[in-house]
Amino acid sequence: MSIQTRRERERAERERLIVTAARELAESEGWDAVTTRRLAAEIEYSQPVLYSHFKGKGAIMAAVAVQGFDELARELRAARTAPTDPGEALAAVGAAYTDFGERRPALYDAMFTHLVDLPFATPEAPPALRDAFGELCEAILPLAGDDDPGILTETFWGGLHGLVTLMRSGRLPRAGHDRRLSLLIRHFAPAR
Repeated sequence: MSIQTRRERERAERERLIVTAARELAESEGWDAVTTRRLAAEIEYSQPVLYSHFKGKGAIMAAVAVQGFDELARELRAARTAPTDPGEALAAVGAAYTDFGERRPALYDAMFTHLVDLPFATPEAPPALRDAFGELCEAILPLAGDDDPGILTETFWGGLHGLVTLMRSGRLPRAGHDRRLSLLIRHFAPAR
């Protein structure tokens, strides 16, 4: 193995370590606890080493968000492809999305509520972002009829995001979540 290859591998490992530490710290204590000083102590590297990989906390949070979109896309794909009926597939995708937001609150926040320097809804968006949206779109597509599938997907996503955000913030009680989700699904996938 060449010295250059070894250095690249070590650099990639440090980046993975930084992102993993940031994610774990955010999940246990919230994003306010994630600072470059704290991360440097957690991973036992100096702050300049962190800055040689990321411009700052925002760039680290963006890397965490991209990881999250990759995970979300995989979970949505598994949910979408399990059932054969389009309405059941949409219901499975909706449940998988809201479950993801509840199980991984800090990750969800990095992806959807904190300001991160990631391009959304453009060709420059990272593949993981396009893949996650694509899975939502694939679930909507068979049910779109004459509607614009992209706009319909954005509307469905907005409904899912609203449910997750309002429930997590305590504005909607958890007890009614399944009924609200079922109602949303019925409006996008009416019984045939």
